[in-house]
Amino acid sequence: MIATSGEVPTSWEVGKTTGKNGTGHWRFWDRSEDEVRSAAAHWADAIRGIERPWLCWNMNDQWCLLQQKLISEVGWTPVVGWDPNCGAPPAELVPGAVAIDFNAQLKLSVLYQHVPLEFVFRWADRLAFWHADVILPRAKMMAAAAVFDRLRDGEMSAVKTYGGLRNLLRPKYHRYWEVLGCTTRGASYNQYQNGCGWWRGFQEHPNSPTNSSEQQRRARYYDDHGCGVRYWKRFCGGQVKEFSDRWIAKEHFSVITVKDYRRGKSKSEEMDMNFNISEIAYRFGVGDLL
Repeated sequence: MIATSGEVPTSWEVGKTTGKNGTGHWRFWDRSEDEVRSAAAHWADAIRGIERPWLCWNMNDQWCLLQQKLISEVGWTPVVGWDPNCGAPPAELVPGAVAIDFNAQLKLSVLYQHVPLEFVFRWADRLAFWHADVILPRAKMMAAAAVFDRLRDGEMSAVKTYGGLRNLLRPKYHRYWEVLGCTTRGASYNQYQNGCGWWRGFQEHPNSPTNSSEQQRRARYYDDHGCGVRYWKRFCGGQVKEFSDRWIAKEHFSVITVKDYRRGKSKSEEMDMNFNISEIAYRFGVGDLL
């Protein structure tokens, strides 16, 4: 569905039509390596001196602010980005947090967080990340932060998902999920060099090997986000500290977790329509941060 006059189109709607190049898919990517390098230099300047950056993708100001506070409590620094379809930067930042317009140079009509995540090797020594609709209790925040703190350069952490029980024995659908994780510069660079990574269509990555046997093997794999990271782990010696998707299932509030999910005019509105952030925060023991 495309928004009618007077409505604000969601990133999902624009991403299916005119904004495919910003959704993290190699088939539609149309920016040069020089453009990416130039944009990433600005991102690197923005976090200079920050040792533990944690990316928040702002879809809703209230959710984003609570995420920022949780991140700060475990000793990491919130780095807040946003999609141009979600309007202005976050209304409020916690002390020390940094807001980055990741789209200032690229000027894409849609910008998924997968774009800066794919190119971490160009702008950060390490970067934690999660979805905009994740809230963790303090115990799980501390557990995740401890895993991230222990990562060595060249390693990463992410949620492993099988794509549902029906795909348990179908490895071509297995992937890592950017719903929660952390990567390092070395891991990001090695993925890029091996033609893998977070984006869909990793089979069409510019560094994908050209020999026929490798192309045939890659072609057997699904092209969802994170399938390339799974391929990197399985065939390129990648080191991934895994979270189970069950470990985070109750803390992820999205269209796939709610029966009869209601659609709104924006992602922010949908989050407010389908979830009560106050109830969630108090249930998880973090209501004092609201």
